Amino acid sequence: MAAIDVEPMPIKVETAMRTLKLSGHVGFDSLPDQLVNKSVQNGFVFNILCIGETGLGKSTLMDSLFNTNFESSPSPHNLPTVKLKAHTYELQESSVRLKLTLCDTVGYGDQVNKDDSFKAVVDYIDAQFEAYLQEELKIKRSLPTYHDSRLHVCLYFICPTGHGLKSIDLVCMKKLDTKVNIIPIIAKADTISKTELQKFKSKIMQELQSNGVEIYQFPTDDESVSEVNTSMNSHIPFAVVGSTDFVKIGNKTVRARQYPWGTVQVENESHCDFVKLREMLIRTNMEDMREKTHARHYELYRRRRLAQMGFSDVDAHNKPVSFQQTFEQKRSAHLAELQLKEDEMRQMFVQRVKEKEAELKEAEKELHAKFDKLKKDHTEEKKRLEELRKKIEDDTIEFNRRKQQTQHSHHTLTLGKSKKK
Repeated sequence: MAAIDVEPMPIKVETAMRTLKLSGHVGFDSLPDQLVNKSVQNGFVFNILCIGETGLGKSTLMDSLFNTNFESSPSPHNLPTVKLKAHTYELQESSVRLKLTLCDTVGYGDQVNKDDSFKAVVDYIDAQFEAYLQEELKIKRSLPTYHDSRLHVCLYFICPTGHGLKSIDLVCMKKLDTKVNIIPIIAKADTISKTELQKFKSKIMQELQSNGVEIYQFPTDDESVSEVNTSMNSHIPFAVVGSTDFVKIGNKTVRARQYPWGTVQVENESHCDFVKLREMLIRTNMEDMREKTHARHYELYRRRRLAQMGFSDVDAHNKPVSFQQTFEQKRSAHLAELQLKEDEMRQMFVQRVKEKEAELKEAEKELHAKFDKLKKDHTEEKKRLEELRKKIEDDTIEFNRRKQQTQHSHHTLTLGKSKKK
C-alpha cells in the first residue's frame, strides 16, 4: 500500500498580553515614596551661573531669590580679563537640603576690547563637564558622593537700556545656548517705564530669534504644569528687581526699594516679574533644568569628547560596534604606533652611532696623521741636532788641536831664543 504525503496545515497562533489582577495588596505602589525618601536623604544640588555687567544687581537678586544673605563683595571695574568665582552654600528648607553653587562673572563687560569676554565662561562650563566625564570614565566611580559642579541654569542679566541687546549679549548667548539653559532677565527693571518695558521685551525676543539664539523654554509636556509654563514662556525675558532692604507697608514687612517718588515692592507682581522668576526657576522647573543639563548639554559634550578620542557607535561599514571593540582597536593602533616610533628611534640611534663612529674614526685618522708628522718632524729635528752636535764636537777637537799646535810652536820659539843667549 503506497504512502500518502500529507502537508501539515499552518496553525496561526495569536499572541496576546495577559493581564492579571492582583488578589491582594503587594506594595510596589510605595516606590515613589521610597524614591522621595532616598532623594531627601541624599539632598539636592543646583548650580546657577550669573552673567552680566558689573553693577547690575546679580548678588542682590540671588539674596532675594533664596531669602538669605550670601557673602559677596563689590567687584572692581578695572580687571583686565573676565574671571569666574563660584561659592557653594548648604541650604535647608523644611527637611530638604540643597547644595547651592552660585557662580559669578567678575569683570564681565568692563574691558575696552570685549571680543573674548565669553571665552572664560565657555572654558569654565567645559571644565565642569570634563570633570564629570573623567569621573564617569574612572574604573572605580563614586558618582553618588561626587559634587556635581555642572551649571544647570544661566541667568543672563540684560542692561535696561530700552534699545535692544548689545553685541556682547548676542555673541555670549549664542556661544552658550548649547552648553547651558539660558534664561534672559532684565535687571533693575524699575529704571524703565512699563510701556517701554513691553517694547524692550519684544525687541529682545525678536533679536534673539533673528540671531538664532536658543533660550530655555519651560516644559509644557507635563499636564500638571503645562498651563502655567505656557503662560510663563510668554513673559520671557523676566523684568526683575532685587533688594536687601525691608520696608514696612501696612502691617507687612516686605523686600522693597524706597525712592522719593514711592516704593517698589520686589514680590509685587504688578511692580516686576520677580515672583514669576522665582516660581519658574525654583519651585516648578528646577528638576527639569537638572535633567536637561544632564540629558542634553552634557550629553552633547560627552559625545563630542568621545568622538575626539576616536570612539563611535558604528564602524567604517556603518555596523554597530561596542565600546570594548573600539577600545581594543584604539589600543592595538596605539601599540603599533608606539612600536613604529620605537623602531624609528632605534634606527635613528643606530644611524647616529654610525655617524659618530665615522666622526671618531676620521678624528683618529687625523690624530694618527698628525702624530706621524710630529714624529717625522721630531726625527728630522733630532737628526739635525745630532749633526749640529757632531759638527760642534769636530770643531771643538779641531780647535783644541790647533790650540795645542800653537802652544807647541810658541814654546819652541821660546827655547830657541834662550839658546842664542
